[in-house]
Amino acid sequence: MKQILLIASFVMANLIGIANANADDEVVTWTCNQNAQFKTSGTPEKLKLTWQSRTYDMDRQISLPGSLRYKSAASGYDLVVLGNKAMLFNIKTGTRLADFCQTAEMKEGKLSHLFADAEPFK
Repeated sequence: MKQILLIASFVMANLIGIANANADDEVVTWTCNQNAQFKTSGTPEKLKLTWQSRTYDMDRQISLPGSLRYKSAASGYDLVVLGNKAMLFNIKTGTRLADFCQTAEMKEGKLSHLFADAEPFK
């Protein structure tokens, strides 16, 4: 009986882990001015940014109230998300790579999904 309970517990833990992984793997497309586009996946704390066919790990940084900020030290990429738009910078070269980027939900006047579990306006 103990073995059956142990196996059942293991199976349930794996199913819960798979459900969480699938939610984190959701890919969100951002469209920007000048036909630029990038994609994100992951959690509001740790993003994966896909820009020009390459993927970068982005860590959430402390930011001003009402904004979210993600940086990749290796690439120099810096993603700033405001209530109605996002901007992608390369801080190593001092250039703005993409401006006025929005997800489909942002185009409908909603906040980005990244604000879901965050407290950006406090």
